[in-house]
Amino acid sequence: MASSSTPRCNSSSLENSSIKKPMKDGTNWEHNEEIPRIPGEMRITDKEVIYMCPFNGPIKGRVYITNYRLYLRSVESDPVVVLDVPLGVISRIEKMGGASSRGENSYGLDITCKDMRNLRFALKQEGHSRRDIFEVLTKYAFPQSHNLQLFAFLNEEKFPENGWLVYNPMVEYRRQGLPNEQWRVTFLNEHYALCDTYPSLLVVPYNATDEDLKKVSAFRSRCRIPVLSWIHPENQAVIARSSQPLVGMSGKRNKDDERYLEIIRETNGQISKLTIYDARPSVNAVANKATGGGYESDDAYPNAELFFLDIHNIHVMRESLKKLKDIVYPHVEESHWLSSLESTHWLEHIKLVLTGAIQVADKVSSGKSSVLVHCSDGWDRTAQLTSLAMLMLDSYYRTIVGFEVLVQKEWISFGHKFASRIGHGDKNHADADRSPIFLQFIDCVWQMSKQFPTAFEFNEQFLITILDHLYSCRFGTFLYSCDSVREREKLSEKTVSLWSLINSAKSKYTNPFYTKELNRALYPVASMRHLELWVNYYIRWNPRIRQQQQNPVEQRYMELLALRDDYMRRLEELQITNNPKLSNSSSSSSSSQMMSHVQTHF
Repeated sequence: MASSSTPRCNSSSLENSSIKKPMKDGTNWEHNEEIPRIPGEMRITDKEVIYMCPFNGPIKGRVYITNYRLYLRSVESDPVVVLDVPLGVISRIEKMGGASSRGENSYGLDITCKDMRNLRFALKQEGHSRRDIFEVLTKYAFPQSHNLQLFAFLNEEKFPENGWLVYNPMVEYRRQGLPNEQWRVTFLNEHYALCDTYPSLLVVPYNATDEDLKKVSAFRSRCRIPVLSWIHPENQAVIARSSQPLVGMSGKRNKDDERYLEIIRETNGQISKLTIYDARPSVNAVANKATGGGYESDDAYPNAELFFLDIHNIHVMRESLKKLKDIVYPHVEESHWLSSLESTHWLEHIKLVLTGAIQVADKVSSGKSSVLVHCSDGWDRTAQLTSLAMLMLDSYYRTIVGFEVLVQKEWISFGHKFASRIGHGDKNHADADRSPIFLQFIDCVWQMSKQFPTAFEFNEQFLITILDHLYSCRFGTFLYSCDSVREREKLSEKTVSLWSLINSAKSKYTNPFYTKELNRALYPVASMRHLELWVNYYIRWNPRIRQQQQNPVEQRYMELLALRDDYMRRLEELQITNNPKLSNSSSSSSSSQMMSHVQTHF
């Protein structure tokens, strides 16, 4: 895990011992090396540097480079300053100054990160000190550009839980009550011949044959045909997803596609029209006709009604996040904070995504109408809308494992282009395909958790951990852009899942206020007045912005739970002391019986 660049004191960090002590996230600290390492991590080099801390000025230290992280430890400051940055977080490395640079600390390296911070190190102008560390950093931060493996394939960590077993599509569809009389499972895409960016198992209308599906795929961008994502347990209305139809400038029509959407409309016996939500602004959808795309017209689809949701494309989102980073790192300008935040349009984009998802969820739940969601290719804005709508409608997805299933299903298996959007191990920082689409989704989830503090089993740390490892390349979960490539690369055999880490330490990611509720729809308020900037994520590196402290009620709740556990342990010890003949099993069963009588509801 990346830790803050703020100074922090570690009283045990300089013990003269080589004993490895486990750290919070499973890494080991070897004191004679002064760096944490996880199994499979190798130290490459180290160097004396001056860390140009934007908050506390120049700090002398030693930087260690492994095949997984950049780790800096100050040598003369008190408290000790520690920087722990997974190399996967780095998007750009630049040389600062030249041989003729004369200013103090003007010669070194500038590092731009994907997680809202930048790092600057000054080096001595002697020999090839900068060239050596620049080459090592570039090689291991961008392994894909140097014919090296991503660290996830070298990671040898072992966890009690196997996160790769979290998502089984057949199990998830059965949980939804599928297949049924109206919907069937097809294995037509088993070898990814129908669509190479879709999962191998798809749920489609019972009355549509595999031959129909092949004909429809020819009329949908990237062959991403309309398929079921979620079905309402009571009214049987569905959320389906696809890509845009290939209408083009001439206004092409496809009878098979038109009939297929009519079959989807009829599956729940609805009389009303099928609702199609096109995530794009209407002007963009019209412009897409020039490149062969387009949208469903009233003439071709008389039993469908189309709504544009005005969510902008990946390039607009990328620029918006850049502007946000400019105003939160390294310094926050207090005097113009609100106008600066507004000028980034970040919260405005969050609002539009949430508003769109609310419309989808409400149409299915209250309107009892099936909906089809698409954007251009159906792997960015579409994933945001379907997954958020499902989160609003289905309480299962608000549990820790349920949310992992949601991410695996709607994002990973349905082909969100993680490799292109994040740029794992790729040095091409200016790639036009980079975009914070998944970050926006997690931000929307955080906004919902703020408005419904008891509805989610997971806490804020869970969401931040997911985002940190979206970039870290420590786990295989977010690598590559589709299941066909993941299968070819044997990802589940050769890498560890992020869910293994999380599910092996669930208490760390659990919301103590969680109250389990079945089938309660959550509709967040998406007005600008109710949306907040996620300070604990976007401004967490700045020590001068006081991070929101843990809720005092939550803190007291956790203390009481710890106290209860302590009392139960003492009770068990007393039982064993008073009756030494009690076996381990009987003592544990008696204490668990006792526990059932003393469950305290705070």
